[in-house]
Amino acid sequence: MANSILDLFATSPIRPMQDHMAKVNECASHLSGFFDALFKQDWQQAEEHKETIRNLENEADTLKHDLRTHLPKGLFLPVARTDLLALLSKQDKIANIARDIAGLAFARKMQFPANAEAPIKALVERSQDAAKQAFKAISELDELLATGFGGREASLVSEMIEKLDKIENDTDDLQRKALNIIFEQENDLPPVSVIFMYQVIIKVGDLADSAQQVGSRLEMMIAR
Repeated sequence: MANSILDLFATSPIRPMQDHMAKVNECASHLSGFFDALFKQDWQQAEEHKETIRNLENEADTLKHDLRTHLPKGLFLPVARTDLLALLSKQDKIANIARDIAGLAFARKMQFPANAEAPIKALVERSQDAAKQAFKAISELDELLATGFGGREASLVSEMIEKLDKIENDTDDLQRKALNIIFEQENDLPPVSVIFMYQVIIKVGDLADSAQQVGSRLEMMIAR
């Protein structure tokens, strides 16, 4: 009996969930370097960052598929299997968006107006802050499990999620600022380029939204 219980806990999905989120955060962290290269029109360096992001997203996908495939259906955990799978999907979306941002901006060899670069850079960095904050919260998942999703640990994670919400609100403001700068110059820019500029800026904001959704799913798990 003792061995079967030990075997059961050995198959806990918590560490793989944390490993996946670590990979997702690493993937998002390369966006600032990508945009720095993009603004300099250094296409070789931009491509290197793009490929790094793509490779990390692939690695995150592998971790996701492994976790989904091997996630047991009979775990004695204070959280439903469906909740873990939903949380995993939210985490994975962050890496997908990072890949899409770099892929689209590089494919278009995008050149933003000079006065838009600083607001976009600020938006990218704040969105990365959101991904990092979500990673910090998920890093507490094992401690949450140990305390039955309650007590001081739950309060600590709730504070982390509250900070994540504030970061995401910051990205909303930064996104509006960046979009407005492009909007004010629409008549002076190639129309097709403008469309894709809007798409990239919106996707950067979506990355922060997805990070916030990770926090929201975690908050729901604590509440249950």
